[in-house]
Amino acid sequence: MNIYNLIDDICQGYTPTKEEVEALLCTYEPSYNSYLFSAAQAITKKYHDNIIHIRGIIEFSNYCRCSCAYCGLNAANKKLKRYRMEPKEIVETAKEAYDAGYRTLVLQSGEDLWYTREKISEIIKGIKSIGDIAITLSVGERDYEDYKQWRKDGADRFLLKHETINENLYNKLHTHSNLENRIRCLNNLKELGYQVGDGFMVGLPGQTLGDIAEDILFLNRLDVDMAGIGPFIPHPHTELKSAEAGSNEMTIKAVAITRLILKKVHLPATTALWTLNTEDGKKAFDSGANVVMLKVEPYKYRRLYEIYPKNLGNENSIKQERLRMEELILSLGKQVAQDRGDSIKFLEGQ
Repeated sequence: MNIYNLIDDICQGYTPTKEEVEALLCTYEPSYNSYLFSAAQAITKKYHDNIIHIRGIIEFSNYCRCSCAYCGLNAANKKLKRYRMEPKEIVETAKEAYDAGYRTLVLQSGEDLWYTREKISEIIKGIKSIGDIAITLSVGERDYEDYKQWRKDGADRFLLKHETINENLYNKLHTHSNLENRIRCLNNLKELGYQVGDGFMVGLPGQTLGDIAEDILFLNRLDVDMAGIGPFIPHPHTELKSAEAGSNEMTIKAVAITRLILKKVHLPATTALWTLNTEDGKKAFDSGANVVMLKVEPYKYRRLYEIYPKNLGNENSIKQERLRMEELILSLGKQVAQDRGDSIKFLEGQ
């Protein structure tokens, strides 16, 4: 198999097989990888210019009904101090983020049913009254009628990662749920007109390169608008506390291959990448990524929203943190997006 020709063919619109994607993933020859990353960068520039979108994320509750084997928010973690932000506080935080320049906000929490359909509707309407803000919900698996109501209220996007398309592995890691239901939720969200974000982890114990190849091809079949791909990072208060962390190098390769296949999709340089190695977070911007997310909730909550261990650094204002990221983006020769950063497919369909 000629790797260079395969990369060129994918750039021209060819959809590779699982075996071909796996071949790209398992190639460690530096010249091949350099060619892959350069091709991904060229595709990104063609479809997304040289622009990086900065999203604000409000992690508003760390309560969770789920028992995911890798997540520090899991219901069995009795060492975690739990918190919930009141709807009014969430809207006030959104206003501060809007004033700091954010035009997309991600509302993320554990699967916390204290936030009823009505409470989340109230939050959506409150944020929409502030200005032209795109709202991404990331609250997990909920009833179809919940998704339907929130879309009607003005929610624009929904982020729900499938994490791994290997059904046996998924069901083993998520004893409270199953892959079939996760995919059903994703299909419901697409049917309701959300801009849908999905994604997966790289380096889960028991995962193979073939699984990662299938993950990438599933994103293509689902025709997602955004895909978050990050390395697995073990948390000390989970079942997988002793497992080895995923590889940043493999994660960046997965991002680059995803960019070649899903040319119009938004791809973040995920927080997990930056956590393991700041330089790899930067490298992702030259390997297909065009989005970065920054926490904007108050620091007293940030330290408690710990899916995996990470260093939060010194406390700064929302505005200061955004300006610092803007400076970094500019220093890398990129531009900072000024719009909401809607999906290209969504904008083309308007």
